[in-house]
Amino acid sequence: MTRADNSRHLAVAAAERHDSARRRATVAIEHLDRSGEAVTFSGVAIAAGVSRGWLYRQDDLRAAIIRMRPTAGRPVTSGAANQRASIDSLRQRLEAARTEVAQLRAENTGLRDQVARSFGEQRARR
Repeated sequence: MTRADNSRHLAVAAAERHDSARRRATVAIEHLDRSGEAVTFSGVAIAAGVSRGWLYRQDDLRAAIIRMRPTAGRPVTSGAANQRASIDSLRQRLEAARTEVAQLRAENTGLRDQVARSFGEQRARR
């Protein structure tokens, strides 16, 4: 009795695994670049769930990472840094918050007085 040749299935599975890893790496590179994070071999490897060695062996991915790596001409900008509020903006937000707190305190005081009057009226009726 001879065994069936299942090597075709192994080859198909390996090809699918390879394609999946390439897709994940490409998505990771695009994501890191869009978010303003550093595109490095380590960062891409972690984000894509692949090894750095594997990335180095993929000529096109290696070229893309090298091209997008932070250099003097292409500084890394953090997505959060791009969204930081200016000092004037923060002051305006602080002033708006202070105004709202003052309004809420006044409203709270008015409601407490209203509850106190209501309790006094109920007590007087008894």
